[in-house]
Amino acid sequence: MKPLISHSLCIRPFQERDGVSFVAAARESVSSVGRWLPWCHDNYGLDEAAAWFALCAQQLQSGSAYEFGIFSTVTDDLLGGIGINQLNRDHNFGNVGYWVRQSQQRKGIAAQAVTTIANYGFQALQLTRLEIVIAEGNRASRRVAEKVGAVLECVARNRLIIHGKTHAAAIYSLVPGQSAL
Repeated sequence: MKPLISHSLCIRPFQERDGVSFVAAARESVSSVGRWLPWCHDNYGLDEAAAWFALCAQQLQSGSAYEFGIFSTVTDDLLGGIGINQLNRDHNFGNVGYWVRQSQQRKGIAAQAVTTIANYGFQALQLTRLEIVIAEGNRASRRVAEKVGAVLECVARNRLIIHGKTHAAAIYSLVPGQSAL
């Protein structure tokens, strides 16, 4: 896959050389990202990063998910991750998931990355709907969805399980031709 370049971001598949940066990003982000994404924990290690990268490559090859790193076009630093996953080919939609390392949050990175991956989903993958499913209490991720023009369709009870507990989730959608995209 050719990298997606948008302003100061490069969205591309993870490479083995990204492992150390990925581990550092995960460990620095436990208090923000780890609250909502259980894979992000204090002891996150290179073996976990390598296994994630291998799974991402396998899913990209099979077309079952499109999980990428978000990198700076200026420094090549790893800023976070974004992907289109949980694809439903029968109804032509998928889910967008994203995270930004704690030291880079509140800089517009997530919104820029979501806009870029949504355009990829609509143009390259020919999807007709993308959903963003966010724990109801995750205000930062919800602000990103709202900033990119995603429409809040509902709050679904017991939609997510995070750290072994059920959570209501805000379900947002993006469709081709939305003005914010």
